[in-house]
Amino acid sequence: MVRRAGRLLRSGGLVAFPTETVYGLGANALDAAAAARIFAAKGRPADNPLIVHVADGEEAAALSLAWPAAAVRLVRAFWPGPLTLVVPASPVVPAVVRAGLPTVAVRCPAHPVARALLRAARVPVAAPSANRSGRPSPTTARAVAEDLDGRVDLVVDGGSAGIGVESTVVDVSVSPAVLLRPGGLPREDIEAVVGPLVEPTPGGPARSPGMKYRHYAPDRPVVWLRRSPAEAAAVVRARCDPAATGVLAPTAVLAALPEYVHAVDLGPSAETAAQRLFEGLRRLDRIPAVRVIVAVWDSDRGLGLAIGNRLAKAAGEVWT
Repeated sequence: MVRRAGRLLRSGGLVAFPTETVYGLGANALDAAAAARIFAAKGRPADNPLIVHVADGEEAAALSLAWPAAAVRLVRAFWPGPLTLVVPASPVVPAVVRAGLPTVAVRCPAHPVARALLRAARVPVAAPSANRSGRPSPTTARAVAEDLDGRVDLVVDGGSAGIGVESTVVDVSVSPAVLLRPGGLPREDIEAVVGPLVEPTPGGPARSPGMKYRHYAPDRPVVWLRRSPAEAAAVVRARCDPAATGVLAPTAVLAALPEYVHAVDLGPSAETAAQRLFEGLRRLDRIPAVRVIVAVWDSDRGLGLAIGNRLAKAAGEVWT
């Protein structure tokens, strides 16, 4: 199947495939018409740039006008892995992939199926998450089919994604480097290599996916409850109807809410919570009785920062 997927990508097709973060919807990054099919399949706004997946640092540098020193250090430390770097773009990268920006986002995935696919395709692959725009990102092939059945040429099933949230995006085209999107590689690990990251300047064009639009949201309304596990159960019990509320929360919170039968356990850690976040939102969204989803999370350490970022984008309301 990987060889077939490689042939499809070279000929302008769309292929959904697993990475260690979430499933991606891939097209030949050097083929503007193929990349445009990604936007059509997802219903993705044209000003939301794509991430280009590459086999190694050498291929990434070939897509850049300049390969910054910070990129050299970060590639050495973290590639292949869940880190995307924004660098000055070479003219070979079509404008549709860059959303007209002078930069391009590049990443070298660690998932063995993704790496085999890149070798088979023999081209860099532009790939956002393989879902309808705005929906929770897919961490299984089933979730891809829920959103994109009939809109892609092939879905490569590689099991469940290991990390569960998208890559961390860092802009190294400027100094100091800018954290554009927290993700599967913790901020603390990156700062240990290149020093403190700064926050993006408000306004202007989005230089990374996940910055501008509502994302990660199921059809049911989502409330983000930013309280500690010790406090969250009391808030849920005081404000929510057990028969109509889906609760997405760490193990310690759910242990105190046995009457809430529509529940997804995020586990005891940020690592398990990241793995279960998007599929948990989708699972609760499938339950007819659920009218609202309450997601409990309060940590911003390690992967906790990425989880909070996703909930901030998905939620229509925040309880503190």
